[in-house]
Amino acid sequence: MSPARSRFVQIHGTDDNNSKNGRNCKLFLLVLYLLNGEKFKHQEDPCSKKYAIPLGPESLLLRGARLKNTKEIFGVAVYTGMETKMALNYKSKSQKRSAVEKSMNTFLIIYLIILIAEAIISTILKYTWQAEEKWDEPWYNQKTEHQRNSSKILRFISDFLAFLVLYNFIIPISLYVTVEMQKFLGSFFIGWDLDLYHEESDQKAQVNTSDLNEELGQVEYVFTDKTGTLTENEMQFRECSINGIKYQEINGRLVSEGPSPDSSEGNLSYLSSLPHLNNLSHFTTSSSFGSSPENETELIKKHDLFFKAVSLCHTVQISSVQTDGIGDGPWQSNLAPSQLEYYASSPDEKALVEAAARIGVVFIGSSEETVEVKTLGKLERYKLLHVLEFDSDRRRMSVIVQAPSGEKFLFAKGAESSILPKCIGGEIEKTRIHVDEFALKGLRTLCMAYRQLTSKEYEEIDRRLFEARTALQQREEKLAHVFQFIEKDLILLGATAVEDRLQDKVRETIEALRMAGIKVWVLTGDKHETAVSVSLSCGHFHRTMNILELTNQKSDSDCAEQLRQLARRIKEDHVIQHGLVVDGTSLSLALREHEKLFMDVCRNCSAVLCCRMAPLQKAKVIRLIKVSPEKPITLAVGDGANDVSMIQEAHVGIGIMGKEGRQAARNSDYAIARFKFLSKLLFVHGHFYYIRIATLVQYFFYKNVCFITPQFLYQFYCLFSQQTLYDSVYLTLYNICFTSLPILTYSLLEQHIDPHVLQNKPTLYRDISKNRQLSIKTFLYWTILGFSHAFIFFFGSYFLMEKDISLLGNGQMFGNWTFGTLVFTVMVITVTVKMALETHFWTWVNHLVTWGSIIFYFVFSLFYGGILWPFLSSQNMYFVFIQLLSSGSAWFAIILMVVTCLFLDIVKKVFDRLLHPTNTEKAQMYSNTVALSDEFIALQPLSRARNQLSKISLLKQIQVSSAWTPCAVSQKEKQCAHLLEECWNE
Repeated sequence: MSPARSRFVQIHGTDDNNSKNGRNCKLFLLVLYLLNGEKFKHQEDPCSKKYAIPLGPESLLLRGARLKNTKEIFGVAVYTGMETKMALNYKSKSQKRSAVEKSMNTFLIIYLIILIAEAIISTILKYTWQAEEKWDEPWYNQKTEHQRNSSKILRFISDFLAFLVLYNFIIPISLYVTVEMQKFLGSFFIGWDLDLYHEESDQKAQVNTSDLNEELGQVEYVFTDKTGTLTENEMQFRECSINGIKYQEINGRLVSEGPSPDSSEGNLSYLSSLPHLNNLSHFTTSSSFGSSPENETELIKKHDLFFKAVSLCHTVQISSVQTDGIGDGPWQSNLAPSQLEYYASSPDEKALVEAAARIGVVFIGSSEETVEVKTLGKLERYKLLHVLEFDSDRRRMSVIVQAPSGEKFLFAKGAESSILPKCIGGEIEKTRIHVDEFALKGLRTLCMAYRQLTSKEYEEIDRRLFEARTALQQREEKLAHVFQFIEKDLILLGATAVEDRLQDKVRETIEALRMAGIKVWVLTGDKHETAVSVSLSCGHFHRTMNILELTNQKSDSDCAEQLRQLARRIKEDHVIQHGLVVDGTSLSLALREHEKLFMDVCRNCSAVLCCRMAPLQKAKVIRLIKVSPEKPITLAVGDGANDVSMIQEAHVGIGIMGKEGRQAARNSDYAIARFKFLSKLLFVHGHFYYIRIATLVQYFFYKNVCFITPQFLYQFYCLFSQQTLYDSVYLTLYNICFTSLPILTYSLLEQHIDPHVLQNKPTLYRDISKNRQLSIKTFLYWTILGFSHAFIFFFGSYFLMEKDISLLGNGQMFGNWTFGTLVFTVMVITVTVKMALETHFWTWVNHLVTWGSIIFYFVFSLFYGGILWPFLSSQNMYFVFIQLLSSGSAWFAIILMVVTCLFLDIVKKVFDRLLHPTNTEKAQMYSNTVALSDEFIALQPLSRARNQLSKISLLKQIQVSSAWTPCAVSQKEKQCAHLLEECWNE
């Protein structure tokens, strides 16, 4: 139905009894995980009214979903074409442009100004010289009558445009073509890098955009998610707290930590009297309960309810094939892990259900109306009455079930901040202490609670839920109000703690990023204590770091005052490094009216941890850093759909191909399998890409200045007649054939430092930060170098022919085209050899294209000038090149001018390296002779390893700069080298 006529789609069908079924679904619903609709159906009695069944997100089958636990379904398409949720949510990605591209555009404007200036100067000088009558109309170039009567203004404009065309080659249009080729071809090297290949998951690095390769070498801030990015996202149940008693799982058994408050010494577990949990192999305590039978019965009930809550309150699914036969006959609990495989959208839920199965309460499966649980062989069917889905505002989920005995229970599960305030009974304070202890260990915590409902209470709840779920207007607000009404007066059962272990080499990677001058921010949705513990364990925070906190702020004034106190502490404390912890609520207040103050505090912190963050807040934080006065380059790393917003907001987005789907990887600029690969991606590939393209850009402007400046100088000797110095074929082929391949090969293969050095010495990353290779100073150097070489080309050739142009033995004279060809020959050789001087990593391809380009120019010129081509309108170049090469003076002039051009450049490089070497230049000089690390030595043959060890010993005896000697940077590495020597002798 056209949206212009109706805001709703109504679909009708007729069955055999002529009863009508229909659905109402609101169109143009932008929220992805939201569906507002109702399904109505007539009763079998024709006189009865139709009744409505609510349609929500659980009724919507998304594209790509797999059918499980049923053989077939009947459905109807409610959103199609451009009315699908994805189409309505489509938003064009903002174009990401690298700092190199912005510098290129700036340089292009400067050269455009130079072009216009040269054209204006040439035009003005032309009319200045023509003011004299002898130059205005010489005897050999008489004007026509039309030229004498034409408008001077039109002639001035025409001459100005002619000079623009003559000098337009100073604008390197081919630069953009070469840059795009370099980016596209260079991006393949990331996918081919075996060091970025993860064998376990069979995943290699992916490049989704090649426009940002060089931006990998300019990163100043890294924003990373925690779960699935720094951690494995493989949850393992570790501990729990039940009714104020803390338990730990050891080898499949739950063992309490010390005697309970009401216990005496002994070995009998109180769980032996549990109706169904009588398998002591899975649950032991260090004491027996010497309490009264009434207290013991209450404890047994709480433990029974705790594991029932874990097994019932979730959205885990299990394959119907795997459950065949399990529900019938005897069942052994210790076979659960091998026979059952659960599927869950949340790894936390899967870990908890698997833990309950190991204890003896096994989730068998669920349908639309029932949930089956087997407790040590006894099958129990619970009627599933309602599911109160999890949402980020409530941070909890609940289920209402009817037990086989007919009792109705509400089981709730969620973060402690959302469950504990709703509880009126249970061991609240003890559980709170245990939750904090779990969080300090870096474990992810959830609290479990329940409420027993009377028949009257359930009827009221059922009525309110039905009204809210069938509402087509403000359904979310009404449901939230009803959920608040239901989830109250809870009895706390306990808490769970699952571990998400760190990925390999996360600590080393974060430390390397810090050494490279990159600030690392961790943005996570975990609670404060868990996030801080993980930050300490992964090296994001140091034990000696001064940790500042901006948490639990309730008002703008309190937040502002806390920020001022933190700013004063940073100034007063003489601590080298500070760390900042911010929670989501405080961050919202800080970003509302105190952005500048918040940024001042963050700028002085080495590491920032933001916890309890919503996905949109992550993007806002990155946006705040991007628009700061320093305009730093940001990089975001994430693995889930909730990280997409920050990945798209950052200058460079990295997706981790983890266990939370491929949304982050698909929306990222680059995708890698593990966080540890980030170091090589930045320090090696980013470094190489930036150096390559920076040199490419500067070299293109340089060689075009060399190309066109002699053309400009030549106008002073031809009365600005717009006579070209070079033949038209040379003008066309200069950037296409003669000088294009050496720089393209350089931009693809150059490795100015060994990759091992770059990865083992992250401080070298600082040498290329803040776009230093494309600074105005470097740009002016290359431009002045181009102008100076062009002057040498032109005036060197001019002085050669100034007094005597008969440089041939037969008395023949050099003409205009011979002079231009001499300048062009010197220029092609000089700019090609200049590229060779910039190359540090030589392969057979570099040799082929470098020396092959010079040879190709000579061969082409010989064929082009040695044959009368019938399809050419003019034969100006016939025999010119052959005549030029037959002169010994011309050969001497070519060699002299090439050496003169490059000699000063070589001298400058030598003196810079000797007097003021950068860290990069030091690494280049010594990387081939200095052992890098004991790990590098271990990969070599024994004879070479012994030789490397002797070099390390020699380094200890002489004083060397720690700036270029990786093995002498830290005392720890010196000790490792010393121990390695001793062990080698043994």
